[in-house]
Amino acid sequence: MEKKYLVRKTAVKMIISLVLMIAVGLTDLNYLPFQKVSCKAVTYVQKHGKLKVKRTNIVDKNGKTVRLKGVSSHGINWDVGYPYITEKTFKTLRDKWKVNTVRLAMYTQEYNGYCVTDAASRKKLLDTIDTGVKAAKKLGLYVIIDWHVLNDRTPLKYQEKAKKFFDQMSKKYASYQNVLYEICNEPNGGTTWSDIKKYAKKVIPVIRKNDKNGIIIVGTPNWSQDVDIAAKSPIKGYKNIMYSIHFYAATHGDSYRDKLKTAHKNGLPVICTEFGTCDSSGNGKYDFSSANKWIKLMNSYNMGYICWSLSNKPESASLLKASCKKTSGFTGNDLSGQGKWLVGKYKK
Repeated sequence: MEKKYLVRKTAVKMIISLVLMIAVGLTDLNYLPFQKVSCKAVTYVQKHGKLKVKRTNIVDKNGKTVRLKGVSSHGINWDVGYPYITEKTFKTLRDKWKVNTVRLAMYTQEYNGYCVTDAASRKKLLDTIDTGVKAAKKLGLYVIIDWHVLNDRTPLKYQEKAKKFFDQMSKKYASYQNVLYEICNEPNGGTTWSDIKKYAKKVIPVIRKNDKNGIIIVGTPNWSQDVDIAAKSPIKGYKNIMYSIHFYAATHGDSYRDKLKTAHKNGLPVICTEFGTCDSSGNGKYDFSSANKWIKLMNSYNMGYICWSLSNKPESASLLKASCKKTSGFTGNDLSGQGKWLVGKYKK
């Protein structure tokens, strides 16, 4: 006991002497032999790892349910989209908006789309995707590579190009834990679920050859709204397949929410890869009441959702004001009405 007392007494004397030396300026804390400890935060992807689908939910490497909350670019084919595909931009989304997922929307036909443009422009699009994927990886964000079918209506139109594209993407990013593949944005113009399944059954094996477990998201009929129809006849033979629903709150109300309820009741794993609070044109008045109902419903299902779009394009669906010329470091004054609403939701 006496020995322990002497040790404690000596330690106390040393501490008192050290404090006095610092107080009178005889030593500097910077020169003391204390080891600096890094307190770098664990990123979202580091925490959750490679995602998979379990029943209707996305789960992480430990089987814990994960909810993706994200933002979609506008078309990276043009100047309302690609300027925001930077590490600094994504860091703002992560740190200030509490986003954990970004979506890279690459149009296939319009706006000098991937399937109709020249080789140089295609390379630029691939480089932009690579920049986005690598920035997301560095920041610990999940990233969705979106084959943005729209005016081409049916994904069958450019099926062979889609197969080559996703072969390239899945080879390149198979080892990445943060990549998801969205193989057809919004089939429309009378494209049936049978047509979409036919396409998906050609593209999914191409991805699976390279990336055995990455989540693949399949669009649904009628601009990715008819998830209830997909639920009647889901794609068989593959794991980690999800189905997309899109909504614009001022257009899509209770009857469309009922489609989601039906799909969920039937066990279909659904993710909302695009939504807005205005009407389906991307313009018009906001309907935050309807949007709140959508968010409440999706939260009750632990669903992921991605808002359209990170852009200053002069339309209601843009998250930034048209006057905002920044590509990062956004403040509240830079945000549109939808942008303010979204950030408020995500930061809760």
